[in-house]
Amino acid sequence: MTTETFEFQVEARQLLQLMIHSVYSNKDVFLRELVSNASDALDKLRLEKLRDDSLDADVSDLHIEIDVDKEARTLTVRDNGIGMSYDEVGQLIGTIANSGTATFLKELREAQDAANAEGLIGQFGVGFYSGFMVADEVTLVTRRAGEGQGTRWTSRGESTYTLEKVDDAPQGTSVMLHLKPADPENQLHDYTSPWTIKQIVKRYSDFITWPIRMVPEAADGEDAPEPETLNSMKALWARSRDEVSDDEYHELYKHISHDWREPLETIRLQAEGTFEYQALLFVPSHAPHDLFTRDFKRGVQLYVKRVFIMDDCEALLPPYLRFVKGVVDAQDLSLNVSREILQQDRHIRMMQRRLTKKVLSTIKEIKTKDADRYATFWREFGTALKEGLVTDSENRDAILAVASFATTHAEDEPTTLAQYVERMKDGQDDIYYITGESRQSIENSPHMEAFRDKGIEVLLLTDAVDEVWVDAVGEYEGKKLRSVAKGEIDLDGEKDEKVEGEREKQAEDYAGLLGWMREQLDEDIKEVRLSARLTVSPACVVSDAHDLTPALENMYRAMGQEVPRTKRILELNPGHPLVKNLNEAYKEREDRSGLVESAELLHTLAVLAEGGQPKDPARFVKLVADRLERTL
Repeated sequence: MTTETFEFQVEARQLLQLMIHSVYSNKDVFLRELVSNASDALDKLRLEKLRDDSLDADVSDLHIEIDVDKEARTLTVRDNGIGMSYDEVGQLIGTIANSGTATFLKELREAQDAANAEGLIGQFGVGFYSGFMVADEVTLVTRRAGEGQGTRWTSRGESTYTLEKVDDAPQGTSVMLHLKPADPENQLHDYTSPWTIKQIVKRYSDFITWPIRMVPEAADGEDAPEPETLNSMKALWARSRDEVSDDEYHELYKHISHDWREPLETIRLQAEGTFEYQALLFVPSHAPHDLFTRDFKRGVQLYVKRVFIMDDCEALLPPYLRFVKGVVDAQDLSLNVSREILQQDRHIRMMQRRLTKKVLSTIKEIKTKDADRYATFWREFGTALKEGLVTDSENRDAILAVASFATTHAEDEPTTLAQYVERMKDGQDDIYYITGESRQSIENSPHMEAFRDKGIEVLLLTDAVDEVWVDAVGEYEGKKLRSVAKGEIDLDGEKDEKVEGEREKQAEDYAGLLGWMREQLDEDIKEVRLSARLTVSPACVVSDAHDLTPALENMYRAMGQEVPRTKRILELNPGHPLVKNLNEAYKEREDRSGLVESAELLHTLAVLAEGGQPKDPARFVKLVADRLERTL
């Protein structure tokens, strides 16, 4: 057969070099990754055979086999699973087809220690490449179930690999590693030692549901002994908690998630009665780099009576809990259940409801008992969890109970809404918040001036989802959630006749200027009024109480939705010298054409102060330059 030589994709080549030379501290894990891939291949074949009985594939003895040759110094991991076609080998092994490759490599290079680097490798799902840590050359031979021709892939882990079609390949996949010499100082063990192989399998892969077999060494003059099964094949979720160690749970998590870090929390659930199922779920300790991408694979593994059915069953948990990994084993579902059927199944909906409540109650328990672990959870997954405030009204209170937010009360300590309410000043009826891109930008916003001056606490919300959930929630314990950048703000509490009289006088004094500016800026604003929220800045722009914010408008447009442009309100600070002088000039001049530019500049400065952009940047720069020139 013709052998073709190909070059690795640039990112794949860089990844190989990082893995071979600098990433892994524990090289034993290569075997875990190869066994995990083999187990996945067996699961996929059984599932495909269930769905298509006409598939020409032998499923009578599905297993994983490990074979060592001490003289040739090779180790082979073989399975009789689904296998790969010629094209699939080129796509899956020769390239890294993932839109996050560049980001992943950047994070990998910046990882501060080996543990972090290993975690990134696992999340990216490229365990096959780990074989090059212990081998000078890797040969893969595979044949897809139902096809007549196989494929051989060979590489030394440098810049190229070869592909050729072969006629005598058995069903499944075989990965042969041509091992490097043992080097105990560099954690490179003798992987031709049966004892070493047994120890690694027992540690990392004991729970694999398929038999992992190895033929023991034969004594001189004796026939080859029967293969020995190295793993117990016991489903951890079906065993009592007392029988399973934390290490075993952690290894199952790593197998399921391809994450090399230990999980933050393990959640067990057993439901009995009319509909029985067992669940073993894990909350990771670190968010995957693609958690917020469209291609992120969410969902937990679904088994029916310990038979693997589906890898990423989205119907079992809502999208805002997409970071949760694990296994659900149902007793009463059909083995040929499809994703479409799951979406409509009453039992599945019941399971999702209960699993969701269990996860949320576990997070609440973490929050109550372990502040450090909760801080880790919220830092990694808080943004995703807040999506549930918009989409899951049934569990909204439970989500709010575990949510925390940055606040002006303390720079480093987030607060819950319950804590905010406890600290509210006498006479304060609303929970105040402000949204924006960063804490620094919104803390310096003109909208915050009166709140800072009066010592009123404000929630500082900087995630994109914050723009949406505050409107969906609306209130908490009878207290309205109110944006400091929307509607009219009055922080004076009870009416003060002196203050009221002063405001009426100002309104009368500025009435002409406000009406004139409204006419001049008609294209951009719908009202000009005096402000009760400004103490330092000359002006700010605010939205009406029920209008969309500019950030929310931009978000909808980015999603392809047509949103009409909303005119906003310009508020002036009557105590600021600039506004006072503008008012005096307006009253003194009959020809006010020279003040039009001043009104335009004042409006644009207000837009800039809240982080917006000038409608016409070039014109704004010209106006500022002209003003500066006149003052010099």
